Amino acid sequence: MDPDYSAQDVARCDLCKTVIAQSYCDFCHVNLCKTCIGEHISDEYDKHKIVPIHKRKSTLIYPKCGTHPNKTCKYQCKDCHISICSDCIASKQHNKEHEFIKLEELFNTKKQRIRRVTEDLEKQFLPAYEDIANDLEMQIASLDGQYKTLTTAMSKQREEIYREVDNAFNQMEKEIDEIKLKHRSILQKHLDEIKQSQSLMVQTLDALNKMEESNEVSPTINYSCKTEEITKLPPKVNVSMPKFIPNQKKREELCSLIGKLTPLSTTLEERVFTAKKPNTSVRELLDKPDIISTIKTGHKYICSVTCLNEEQVWTSGETTDIKCLSIQMVLQKTIKTKSGVMPRDIAVETTGTLLYCDLNTRTVYKVTNDQTEEIITLQGWRPNNLCVTSSGDLLVTVYSDDWTQSKVVRYSGSTIKQTIQFDDKGQPLYSGYGYTKYISENRNQDICVADWGAGAVVVVNQAGNLRFRYAGHPSPTKNQPFKPYGITTDSQSLILIADFENHCIHIVDTDGQFLRYIDNCGLKNPYGVCVDNNDSLFVCEYCKGNVQKIRYSK
Repeated sequence: MDPDYSAQDVARCDLCKTVIAQSYCDFCHVNLCKTCIGEHISDEYDKHKIVPIHKRKSTLIYPKCGTHPNKTCKYQCKDCHISICSDCIASKQHNKEHEFIKLEELFNTKKQRIRRVTEDLEKQFLPAYEDIANDLEMQIASLDGQYKTLTTAMSKQREEIYREVDNAFNQMEKEIDEIKLKHRSILQKHLDEIKQSQSLMVQTLDALNKMEESNEVSPTINYSCKTEEITKLPPKVNVSMPKFIPNQKKREELCSLIGKLTPLSTTLEERVFTAKKPNTSVRELLDKPDIISTIKTGHKYICSVTCLNEEQVWTSGETTDIKCLSIQMVLQKTIKTKSGVMPRDIAVETTGTLLYCDLNTRTVYKVTNDQTEEIITLQGWRPNNLCVTSSGDLLVTVYSDDWTQSKVVRYSGSTIKQTIQFDDKGQPLYSGYGYTKYISENRNQDICVADWGAGAVVVVNQAGNLRFRYAGHPSPTKNQPFKPYGITTDSQSLILIADFENHCIHIVDTDGQFLRYIDNCGLKNPYGVCVDNNDSLFVCEYCKGNVQKIRYSK
């Protein structure tokens, strides 16, 4: 049966153009109704093969024999590599020691190979190229932020030198711009090559799909699929960022007082293709989610919860205390904020290190062995909410001091890697209203932001391109406007969103389609949320000061 044809397709007769076709001529490639079959086979052409339409193209079309014109070739001489008919075999034109094989067997073997190659290209190599292209696009998008950091480092040195050296600094800024253009050009060149290869792969897939559909033997047997060029992944381009190295010692030469820039360095690193393994661990949503346990945190008003494992959780609320509690409600540790005001949000690195952000000081802090250090301090912006990504980067939602702009910033340590603020039309992705923009990274590396001010969840891909907005799901029992607070994602890439006013949790899939509510557990004003590595959901009940641990899947 033709895989591209199903019972849901409606094919009309190619002769009368009106009646639904029940049959098909495998030699003439014509759809036929019962009435028109006789008309079709009555022509002078004596080769027709009428089959049910659901078996279209099931009859093999063999090549004509060059020696015996009235015969078709159904065999191949494996020694001579030519197609032959039964008369050729009987005439003993070939050495009796020659070995013959049926063309049908060769045809079926080649078809299987074509299907395997098609599947490999579609499911393995094409996605690999897409990942490579996305990575290059993100590098290009983050260049401005990285080079701005470079310029800032250089400006600090400028403040320590007399006004007379401005010309020298201007010259170096020009050099940075030239290097940036060269950097961008290098990355763009490789991106163009990647996209050209992607286009070639799409063309190859199109040719393979047409060949797979064909029932002509000779073209199929003789088709040679050259996939070596595209199945060998391109080398990975590594372009090292130049560094500004301040000079701490005064010298006679003016330029030597400023420091120097390291040159742009480019290397090609060979990629090793690793086939992606399908996720066979599929969880089903429970019809009735249930509360596993209730953790009494001692916070009067609780805002954030995060966990590294199933054994302990970090919590924060509208006090200066950040508490680490066991599932058995045993207080294990308390961290007080450095500024003496409540933390805006908390997160935990894979090492167990606590992170928190402070609106008043515009700072993100790291707590290691009870020692608190500043890792990020903003100017003109305030950190709002944060999360740690699978790669170890830190995503921070920030808003401007005048509350007119919001954006997402990706940090590696204290270095800006990426800024996400506008869509492809130059419009803001997020509302300007700054309060509450919880953030989470999905397993497919989408960045999910619960934008309270906009009344929506905004999801962009790793490169910062908008994928979708989720503005809630209509329900007769949910009477309040959708105002999302906490947001988290699980191992199935489901997105779970706290709906404070409607006292429930929304579950949507990776494409923003609503799946169900968690509204049967008696939740009251859900705020911050997180999941552990066993997909148990932790929900802050703002006014109660409790964290509810909920099982929602199996």
